Amino acid sequence: MTPDDRALVDRFLDMMAAEYGASINTLTSYRNDLERAAEGLPSLGTAAADDLAKLGTQWADLARSTVARRSAALRRFYGFLVDDGLRSDDPSPALPRPRLERPLPRILDEPEVVRMFEAAEARAASGEPNAVRDLALLELLYGSGLRASELVGLPRRAVRPGQEFLMIRGKGDKERLVPISSRATAAVGKWEELVSGSSLWLFPSGKKHLSRVRLFQIVRALAADAGIAPDRVSPHVLRHAFATHLLSGGADLRVLQSLLGHADIATTQIYTHVDSARLVELVNARHPLAERPSLT
Repeated sequence: MTPDDRALVDRFLDMMAAEYGASINTLTSYRNDLERAAEGLPSLGTAAADDLAKLGTQWADLARSTVARRSAALRRFYGFLVDDGLRSDDPSPALPRPRLERPLPRILDEPEVVRMFEAAEARAASGEPNAVRDLALLELLYGSGLRASELVGLPRRAVRPGQEFLMIRGKGDKERLVPISSRATAAVGKWEELVSGSSLWLFPSGKKHLSRVRLFQIVRALAADAGIAPDRVSPHVLRHAFATHLLSGGADLRVLQSLLGHADIATTQIYTHVDSARLVELVNARHPLAERPSLT
């Protein structure tokens, strides 16, 4: 990458941080994708549409997800250059656009989740600190649909008696409200009694908070205790279960989008495929034409 190109990328990333609150990980990912793309271009900043069109051949051996991500980074980069008057044309329509099929999320059915809670509650009844903590983690994962990073990073007083919502700072440093059930409040309250008063975190581990890797291990151990194959379960699977079971119960898709913190409704719509049987039943039962006699 030329010095001029590197300076343009730095300006682009500064804009992403300032205007969109992009995290360090997001900025690093953008920089990496732009640097890799620049390897196949005469100049990143001045590349013409013909130059970008050739990238499809150069990237032929890459995974479609990688091609899609690099193309998206370039489209945003060239959009920035045009918006800032750094070039007059946008060559990005020539970029490859691989079609991606979003995989269906793995989920647990409701009886399996119940078994996990029964096993966790039985362990927590002993009063053993780690067991009490694990039940609180499970209640927040499945009861509020938190991401793993959001859960382990909760501050010490995030959950308060009588407070029905949590303020979560999620992806892109965006804030959202998520509900917290009375069950979760009670479980967290019992755990807080065992947490050092000097801790900054609700789920401390040494001088920091519990890591996502450790949370992953805890969730798999809870699954094993419930007689569920551990490789079927993760914190993200419990988040999927939260979403799917809410949808099964009649939750509105837009409400679900807000609860999950999805920027795009298309991300939330994946759950309609998981719960397609309920949606067909809903159309048959609730559509205005459902009660009209058939003409045949």
